[in-house]
Amino acid sequence: MIITPFRQENNDKRDLASLAYRLNKTVVMVGMMGAGKTAIGTAVARELDVAFLDSDSEIVAAANMSIAEIFERDGEDFFREKEAQVISRLMTEERCILSTGGGAYLRPENRALISDKGLAVWLRADVDLLWSRVRHKDTRPLLRTENPYATLRQLQKAREPVYALAEIVVDAQPEYSISDMTARVIEALLERPDVLVREG
Repeated sequence: MIITPFRQENNDKRDLASLAYRLNKTVVMVGMMGAGKTAIGTAVARELDVAFLDSDSEIVAAANMSIAEIFERDGEDFFREKEAQVISRLMTEERCILSTGGGAYLRPENRALISDKGLAVWLRADVDLLWSRVRHKDTRPLLRTENPYATLRQLQKAREPVYALAEIVVDAQPEYSISDMTARVIEALLERPDVLVREG
């Protein structure tokens, strides 16, 4: 069965746009490739009327190269160093929603910085849902292996104990649309008034 990345939006979805919020800390989306960090992060930022930033996009813009090209030319260790520098810079800017690469949260100094200056939200999804979203893309250097599905499963198994350190976990399901996930993230954030407050 082919699973589409996100189902079409409902006409009866809850209208979050009419509400006003105050974001007190930067919220950092963490999780596996294909979890929806960019798509959901963008939607959450729009609903909260704050900036959305993406660490991968910042790296690509600074290097004028794709992430796959950086991996190929300079290696993963070099990329992780640059990624840590970018995250450190972005965490000191205005409060925002920040999407990070799948490996960023594995680095202890990144986790410490995120915990100190913001809050991590793990978008948790099972491997089949992740695979349905990434299998047709050739932009994932870590999946350029003989068996990319097995590689994805191994990466997920190794990374999940670290992702579980995130302060908030929101589970993705195949039937959830972007607006469904956006609502669930915002509801979870509202449980933390030090992070997000509804003003409307």
